Amino acid sequence: MIQLRDKVTGPRQLLSEARRITQLCRSRGVCFIVNDRLDLALAADADGVHLGQDDLPPKAARALLGADKFVGVSTHSLEQAVQAAEQGADYLGIGPIFATGTKATGYEPKGCDIIRQLRARIALPIVAIGGITLSNVGEAMAAGATGVAVISAIVGADDITAATQAFATAIRQVEGKH
Repeated sequence: MIQLRDKVTGPRQLLSEARRITQLCRSRGVCFIVNDRLDLALAADADGVHLGQDDLPPKAARALLGADKFVGVSTHSLEQAVQAAEQGADYLGIGPIFATGTKATGYEPKGCDIIRQLRARIALPIVAIGGITLSNVGEAMAAGATGVAVISAIVGADDITAATQAFATAIRQVEGKH
């Protein structure tokens, strides 16, 4: 899954980029979602939207997106995660799991215990967010995450393709053990 997350670019340029990404992802069979911006997700015909705690509630996004698109929600506690699930989220982001320099969340790192606790309560896919690196991706996956959100460890790498492949390999190794 690819997520377009851009808090700076204006909506016209962002829409143009989102439409190009939609085409690229569709041609490669990859799911594409837009962060925060339901309007851009709709206009670009993205596969869904990923919402934060200050964005539209999942139920409202679902009413606009329809049943065939994804609604993901970032959560920072068990309570928020349960609420998002009850409001119709298709998947949950939980974090920050580890310390992250990508964005100031205002939340302390939760560690992998919150993934285990959430997995015990909710059957939805869980995406571990925050500070995910090659050295800790296995821990997050083994705790019950369905996937991980990675920014710095991939886009900050000298070789983005090699970094992405290394993450895919690490995830497959953990999945093979379960």
